[in-house]
Amino acid sequence: MYDAVILSGNESIARGALESGIKLATGYPGTPSTEILEYIAVNTGGEVHAEWAVNEKVALETAVGASYSGVRALCCMKHVGVNVAADPLVTLAYTGVRGGLVLVAADDPGMHSSQNEQDSRFYAEFAKIPLLEPSDAGEARDMVREAFILSEETGLPVMLRTLTRISHTSEPIELEAVEEQKKPGLDVNRKEWVMVPACARLRHKILNQRQEKLLEYSDKSRYNRVVEGGNEVGVISSGICFSYAMEFHKKDYSVLKIGSYPLPEKVLRNFLEGKEEILVLEEGEPFIEERVRCMHPNVKGRGTGDIPLEGELTPDIVSLALGGEVGKTRGASMELPPRHPVMCPGCPHRGALYALKKNQPSIVAGDIGCYTLGVQKPLEAIDTCLCMGASIGKAAGLNHSGIEGVAAVIGESTFLHSGITSLMSATYNQANILVLILDNSTVAMTGQQPTPATGVNIRGNRTGRISIEEVCRACGVDSVDVIDPHRVNAMRELIGKRLRQDGVKVIVSRAPCVMLEGVVRDERYVVGDCSACKKCLELGCPALDFNERENRVVISQLCTGCGMCAEVCPLDAIKKRNEI
Repeated sequence: MYDAVILSGNESIARGALESGIKLATGYPGTPSTEILEYIAVNTGGEVHAEWAVNEKVALETAVGASYSGVRALCCMKHVGVNVAADPLVTLAYTGVRGGLVLVAADDPGMHSSQNEQDSRFYAEFAKIPLLEPSDAGEARDMVREAFILSEETGLPVMLRTLTRISHTSEPIELEAVEEQKKPGLDVNRKEWVMVPACARLRHKILNQRQEKLLEYSDKSRYNRVVEGGNEVGVISSGICFSYAMEFHKKDYSVLKIGSYPLPEKVLRNFLEGKEEILVLEEGEPFIEERVRCMHPNVKGRGTGDIPLEGELTPDIVSLALGGEVGKTRGASMELPPRHPVMCPGCPHRGALYALKKNQPSIVAGDIGCYTLGVQKPLEAIDTCLCMGASIGKAAGLNHSGIEGVAAVIGESTFLHSGITSLMSATYNQANILVLILDNSTVAMTGQQPTPATGVNIRGNRTGRISIEEVCRACGVDSVDVIDPHRVNAMRELIGKRLRQDGVKVIVSRAPCVMLEGVVRDERYVVGDCSACKKCLELGCPALDFNERENRVVISQLCTGCGMCAEVCPLDAIKKRNEI
C-alpha cells in the first residue's frame, strides 16, 4: 500500500489503468475525458505508449491492435466520441479481445461542454458488452482495475461510464502497486478476427451465449449493494446520484446502488420485493427506470416527469425528489451570476470570422471548436453546428440544393479528425463552396493539446508534421491560400475574392492560439482620438469597452497586443502604446 494522494476522477481512472499494467493508452481530446490520457503521458515513461489519435475511431482501433497482441490497453473519449468509435466497437464484441481492453466513455449531463446529453449506457447494451459506472473518484480507480480483469475473463471490451461530476471532482486515493505488463505475442485466429459473414455468424452466437455470464457477474458484483432503510419506499441510484442519495438518506427508505451492467436481475428483484414505491435516480436517459418498470408497478423517475428529463441532476433536485427542501444541502447551492463563454482577447479566430461576416456569405456552416462561439453577438458569424467535421458536408449539401455563396468554417484539429473525407467528397462532386480552416496550432477548446499539424506528440516530442495545405491540395481543391487572420483587411479582401469563384476553395487562417506559451505580445494598444464610431466593437473582443461618460472606446488590461482593433479602426485612432 502506498501513501494517499489527492486525485481527480480522471486522474484516478488513469492511475487505475497504470496499476493494471497497461501497455498502450489512446484517445482523442474531449471534455470531460481529456485529463485521463494527459496523466498517463506525464506519469509514465516509455514503458506505456500514449497517443492522441486523429479521431476516436482510430483511437479504439489502435487499442484493439494492442489487445490482439495480448497486452492491456485503455481507450478514452467523451460521449459523442463513442458515436465515431461505434463502428469498430460493435464488431469488436464479435471478435473479442486478448489483452484486457477498457473503453472510457465520459458523459456530460447538463452539456457543460458538449452538443448533446447522450447516454453511453445504450451503446454498451447495444454492443452487448459489460459496463461499470463509478459513483466517486476512488471507485473509478477500483473499477478500472476490475474492468481489465473482467475484460480478460469474458473476452470482451469493457466500458467504463464516467460523468463530468465524477471526472472533475477529487478525493484522497490510496495508491496500489503497478502490475507487471503482459508480454506481447500473437496467437492469430482468423475465425475470430476476420469478420466475413461466415465467421461473423458464429461469433454473434458466441456473443449471445456470453450474456448469461455477464448477468451472473453483475448479480455478484460488489458494485451493486443495498443501504438498508424502510421497506415501503426504495431508491435505485447509479453514478454520482448515489452520492446525492446518501447525502439525504433517511431511515424510512432503502437505497440500491447500481454500478455494473447489464442490470443485475436477481439483485433488483430481491430489492423490489415488498416495496410500494420505487424512485430511480440516474444521470442521462431513464435507462434503469424503463427496465425496472417491467418489474414493478409503481416506478418514478425521469421517464415519469417526477425528475426533469433534461439537464444534469443536482443535490437540490434529488433533495426535492426525496421529499426534502431546496438549499438544505451541506454547503447549500448558491446561484451564481451567468457568465457566457467568449473567445479570448487576441483569439485569431475573431479576425477570421469578422472578415468572413463582412463579406456576407449566404450561410456559414460551422463546426465544433472555440470558433463556434462566433455564433454570439456581435460577430454572429456561425449559422450551424452539428458534430465534428460536419461543416464541409453541410456546406456542399446547401450548395447542391441551389444556394450560392456558401462557406464552411472548421478548425485544423477537427479537419484532421473528420473533415478530410468531406472535403474529398465536395471536390469529387464539384461543389462551389469556400472552406475556412482555422489553424491555431492546438486543440484549444479542450486545453491546448497538440495535433498532427503541430509536429509534436502528447509527450512533447517532435514528430512528423502534417501540412494542412498539402492535404487540401491532395484532395483536389481548386485553390489553397494561407493567411494570418490578424491581417483583418487583407483577409476580408481574400475571402471576398474566393467567395465569388467557382469550385472548392480553401483558406487556411493560421495564427497560434493566444493561450499558448509565448504568444501574448509585449506591446499593448490604446485608443487616441476616438470618434465613437464603434467599428472596433464589432470584433467582440473582451478587452474593448465603450465608456458612455467619455463617449469613447477604451482598451483594458486584457489586451494581448494582437492589433486587430487597430486594423479595423477607420480613423487609425488605435495604436501601440509607444506610438501615441
